[in-house]
Amino acid sequence: MKLATWNVNSLRVRLPHVLGWLADNPVDCLCLQETKLVDEKFPVAEFEAAGYRAAFHGQPTYNGVALLWRTPPQAVLPEPADVVRGNPLFPEEHRRVIAGTFGDLRIVCVYVPNGQAVGSEKYDYKLRWLDALVAWLEAELERHPRLALLGDYNIAPADEDVHDPAAWAGQVLCSEPERERFQQLTGLGLVDAFRLFEHPPKTFSWWDYRQLAFRRNAGLRIDHILVTPQLAAQSRGCVVDRAPRKLEQPSDHAPVILELA
Repeated sequence: MKLATWNVNSLRVRLPHVLGWLADNPVDCLCLQETKLVDEKFPVAEFEAAGYRAAFHGQPTYNGVALLWRTPPQAVLPEPADVVRGNPLFPEEHRRVIAGTFGDLRIVCVYVPNGQAVGSEKYDYKLRWLDALVAWLEAELERHPRLALLGDYNIAPADEDVHDPAAWAGQVLCSEPERERFQQLTGLGLVDAFRLFEHPPKTFSWWDYRQLAFRRNAGLRIDHILVTPQLAAQSRGCVVDRAPRKLEQPSDHAPVILELA
């Protein structure tokens, strides 16, 4: 079984990329972030034609999250139950969280706020948002020993996840308060699936569109899959797929894929 996460930075623009990627990489569940679509315009028919059903939580222009899962006869996962849109402990207008239970597997898709700049109102909002996420997940984990938290966390958890740690030191995405929140998530018992396996140095999931960042591999690893110990024991590989970042008009993020036994 394969789970994946991908910040597509506008599903309207990137729909051909996503459909093409799913044709080549038929994962069992794909978590999307930054769909930037109202629910009425979500491409349900296009995904169903590709063999996927969807649950989504969107808004125009900004944010937006979705879960995609394979349909029979290829389906490995059952239809989701207990679909939750948004964090009940943090009411907000922004569409940043969607979760569903596929059999005994709880999948949570998140798009963590960017934070803009350390010390800004948006940065303070990000920290409060993450505090609420930790509190909610603590309760979720009591009910779901098999849980995966996938998404764009907008946090590079360690210097090894940053192309130039000195330049990014103390900056948004790499600041200590943000990294402390990431550690609070792992402190709940969640495991960074990527770090279960060896990878080449400077393996990243996001590259700025500017200054030829992708060509120079000047990136950050900010897209993550955290899993409970039960799922960690089943993990057989976790990789970043750079191929979609090479396409014309790509998302600035690449998919991250976890394979489970």
